[in-house]
Amino acid sequence: MSDHRSRFLQLALHSQALRFGEFTLKSGRLSPYFFNAGRFDSGAKLADLAACYADAVEASGVHFDLLFGPAYKGIPLATALACEFARRGRDLPVAFNRKEAKAHGEGGMLIGAPLEDRQVLIVDDVITAGTAIREALAMIQAGGGRVAGIVVALDRQEVLGEVAGAGAARRSAAQSVAAETGVPVIAVANLHDLLAFAGESAELVSHRDRLLAYRASYGSSASD
Repeated sequence: MSDHRSRFLQLALHSQALRFGEFTLKSGRLSPYFFNAGRFDSGAKLADLAACYADAVEASGVHFDLLFGPAYKGIPLATALACEFARRGRDLPVAFNRKEAKAHGEGGMLIGAPLEDRQVLIVDDVITAGTAIREALAMIQAGGGRVAGIVVALDRQEVLGEVAGAGAARRSAAQSVAAETGVPVIAVANLHDLLAFAGESAELVSHRDRLLAYRASYGSSASD
């Protein structure tokens, strides 16, 4: 496992952004783990997280010149990542959106650097149903930008809706977005990495069988 993946998972555990147990998801599934990026709730944690994001982005080779954070969790993530890239010597413009258009002041849905003629990297925590990402894609395109890639913290590599039958394509939300848009989706870590991480940890190895069972039931083709 690459260093940024293991560093990220260790940071997520330490911050309690990643927890193990029994969690009922919005989908109704009973998951043996839960990820909440809102627990990266201090300057030091966000700085460490941004370094993991930056390493994953640089390893991907994606070319971009603007960071975009979808409201709400994407806003601090894109901002922290911009600060990390500035620390590394690359000063990038940042933009984000409002949930509702503002009728006074500068107005509109977008805040920050202009998107026109920019190669945009969308920065978010996860892709669940893909709705927020598709909305961000539409806003960026309407603003004259081109989406170069999407980076998220954790890809659950989990199928959407009802699980397809044997032999059928089992796409995750990230795979669906990538297939529909042609935009690459980069994850700092995914379920496969989490399984490897748990298997190497005396503290977490007891959770590995439940993670494997969950993947067998709901995992996308990429995580098989």
